[in-house]
Amino acid sequence: MVKFLKPNKAVIVLQGRYAGRKAVIIKSFDEGTRDRPYGQCLVAGIKKYPSKVIKKDSAKKTAKKSRVKCFIKLVNYQHLMPTRYTLDVDLKDVVSVDALQSKEKKVAAAKETKARFEERFKTGKNRSVGKSYFSAYTILVSFSFMDFV
Repeated sequence: MVKFLKPNKAVIVLQGRYAGRKAVIIKSFDEGTRDRPYGQCLVAGIKKYPSKVIKKDSAKKTAKKSRVKCFIKLVNYQHLMPTRYTLDVDLKDVVSVDALQSKEKKVAAAKETKARFEERFKTGKNRSVGKSYFSAYTILVSFSFMDFV
């Protein structure tokens, strides 16, 4: 069988607390582990999307609206819907399975992930033309998912 859930692949979480949220695969485990005997992925995703920014907003308000909240989670393959898009932000050195073991490590990894997502969002690479740049449905366009709607 062809392995298509590869690192840096964009996915949508289908079940659980973050259902409907967009995420990116960091590492995949086809065989599972002893305590989780099924295929799973370590994903980092967007918990809260940036709000729409308008011209008359002040710089302070624009900065507040441009914030991103993220999550890190181990997710069953069955609970992910892969997309054809990839993300070119490198998160392997930041997020690992060890980061999920303790609260302090998870918070530190989430903060670094948030910083990288926000930096990617603010640079505006692969921004889609003619679409709402800050809309929740096209937010991952700014994260290099091109015309994902």
